[in-house]
Amino acid sequence: MKSVRPKKNLGQHFLTDLHVAERIADTVDACPQLPVLEVGPGMGVLTQYLLPKDREVKVVEIDRESVAYLLERWPELRDNILGEDFLRMDLNRVFDGKPFVLTGNYPYDISSQIFFKMLDYKELIPCCTGMIQKEMAERIAARPGTKSYGILSVLLQRWYDVEYLFTVEPGVFNPPPKVRSAVVRMMRNDIHECGCNEVLLKKVVKAVFQQRRKMLRVSLKPFFAQTSLNRDHTEFLSHPELTKRPEQLSVDEFVELTNRIEKEIS
Repeated sequence: MKSVRPKKNLGQHFLTDLHVAERIADTVDACPQLPVLEVGPGMGVLTQYLLPKDREVKVVEIDRESVAYLLERWPELRDNILGEDFLRMDLNRVFDGKPFVLTGNYPYDISSQIFFKMLDYKELIPCCTGMIQKEMAERIAARPGTKSYGILSVLLQRWYDVEYLFTVEPGVFNPPPKVRSAVVRMMRNDIHECGCNEVLLKKVVKAVFQQRRKMLRVSLKPFFAQTSLNRDHTEFLSHPELTKRPEQLSVDEFVELTNRIEKEIS
């Protein structure tokens, strides 16, 4: 059976270490019985360890060559191979609206987009596991006060408990990436209401971390530009908390800040 050629334009780095693949597959055991959706299976190195887990497994793969390989290698997957772009899919229809575990050896160049999409379907995805670039893994698991703490840290940790599980070296891939990788697991926490305007929270978090070296009061000024010309926001912007940098605020403090901003501009 002819191997699939890794394609640079798809960010493909095929995992070759079977022990690592099995360890990644075992991360889904944190949510037993739920079906699993694997993103970017490639030649099925991870898939082969998911299939025996006595639960429904579907894979989504945009690469036609990989789809053909999977069909030949695992004919039992025939009805469960989705030859689509994950980022364009309606995830409600994958398992007929039932919750599922998301996993995969995610393409590094779209991993942040994958997680933003997951947030849009957070009530459908109680568990997400998989392998990403080490720097990205450190970022989503980062705590306040660290250099890695940023946009994805806040937005993901509002809804998920993030675990950095283990590091993976470049030599176990074909072709080897230029960076180290890491395996993470995200489990939905007990929060079911954001506690603030969720759309505004995203805007606030993105705005301040895009200027992370500046004090909050500087990066937040544009939020008040569209309000009434007769209103003076000096008192709000002079609040001591707004002299902090964004990495100094916890997730809960970002929620509180968003509520105060919404009240100020309403």
